[in-house]
Amino acid sequence: MALDDRAYITRYLEDSRRALDDFSADAAAQDTLFAMAADVCAALRDGRRLLVAGNGGSAADAQHIAAEFVSRLMYDRAPLAALALTTDSSALTAIGNDYGYELVFERQVLGLGQPGDVFLAISTSGNSPSILRGLQAARSRGIRTFGFTGATGGAMAEGCDRLLRAPSTQTAIVQQIHITAAHMFCALVERTMFPPAA
Repeated sequence: MALDDRAYITRYLEDSRRALDDFSADAAAQDTLFAMAADVCAALRDGRRLLVAGNGGSAADAQHIAAEFVSRLMYDRAPLAALALTTDSSALTAIGNDYGYELVFERQVLGLGQPGDVFLAISTSGNSPSILRGLQAARSRGIRTFGFTGATGGAMAEGCDRLLRAPSTQTAIVQQIHITAAHMFCALVERTMFPPAA
């Protein structure tokens, strides 16, 4: 391994650790997670569901989060209603082909979302056009809007009822914080909906 490669890895790990430390010390971010979990629990109890969307790595995170809800995270319990809007290749390609990629989440939110649902939008930059259109569509349908993004918040900050900002502007590190936050978010919902046995 070249010395510059080792330096890169060392720097990356230091940046990653710093972001996690900053996130761990951010009481406001933790309060946002608690509030998001409480809102999702209320929606689930009312028979509503969680819709999740993102692009690229954030699409994978959207699917990961929805899977934790429908399957399980920490222990066995009943499934929870969640849907990733990134998995239906026919819908994604039809919408992208017929209307343009920026509408791939908007049309799914308008077609599948119901008032009282929660839409969790994931964008490391906060400026993804497809995510911004999805947030606008959700608000027009009476759907609560949550966001996971990077330190700046981007344009999506204005479209989210609750916004969690990862303390970094590096895409890969923002994604690391997002999946850590997602696991805590899922665990809080799971523990509230199905309190663990003592």
